[in-house]
Amino acid sequence: MRTLNISISDIEYNKFGLQNDKLSFSDFVELVGNELSRQNLNKCVELAEKYGLSKLTMDEICKEVKAVRRNAKNNS
Repeated sequence: MRTLNISISDIEYNKFGLQNDKLSFSDFVELVGNELSRQNLNKCVELAEKYGLSKLTMDEICKEVKAVRRNAKNNS
């Protein structure tokens, strides 16, 4: 097995809630993946608010999805 050393700031260390100076590669990948997912979700929320999509009701969302599927089916 090989060892990989990665340096991070104290802020990042605390942000990720790390308790130990050693973690498995799988745990590291999970931490990074979770952070990327969180950032992407925040970006989606920001864009939804910017374009007024965050105010759609579930019925409006369903109608939009059906319309897109119908258009995709007609164009293929």
